[in-house]
Amino acid sequence: MNIEIEAKLKVESLEEVKHRLVELGAEFLEEQLQKDYYFDDMDRTLTKSDRCLRLRRGVAEKREEFFLTYKGAKEKNQFKKRPEINMEIKDHDSIEKLFAALGYRKLLIVEKKRRTWQYRDCIVALDELPMLGSFVEIEGPDDEKISDVQKDLGLANSPHIIESYASLMEQKIRFNAAREIKDER
Repeated sequence: MNIEIEAKLKVESLEEVKHRLVELGAEFLEEQLQKDYYFDDMDRTLTKSDRCLRLRRGVAEKREEFFLTYKGAKEKNQFKKRPEINMEIKDHDSIEKLFAALGYRKLLIVEKKRRTWQYRDCIVALDELPMLGSFVEIEGPDDEKISDVQKDLGLANSPHIIESYASLMEQKIRFNAAREIKDER
């Protein structure tokens, strides 16, 4: 099982970060439209134990790919650090049928536009999400390399967001629903 280590940072402008990556000589990898489907059982057992089961559909330049990912509970760390199992799959329909047979249902769908760059042994993702805004994710082999990249990008003082996009989206949906109820009164 691999360990994912990443910093997630909310930013006002992805263009500034993109320009900095170009100045630093980072290698642009690709732009993808991603749709993440999150699954859990009726009791939300995975969510309650800080784990997730995700099916990701990525589309880039007439290429479509699917990845199945399990993420374990976050470990205590300066950055978001958690066990991760990630595998490419060919038959996403069968995976969804398997999940249903095991008692898992689709709870949430999160869409984003992601542009990825390679810089100093790290993957830097520039993410745009409807309702949530713009984020930079820096995933790397260890805390030191991630910190160095964060500094190089001029984001050293940006606070780290530990929550997943799924968690942030659920919070936003609940907030908007509560506001609608309040406005109706």
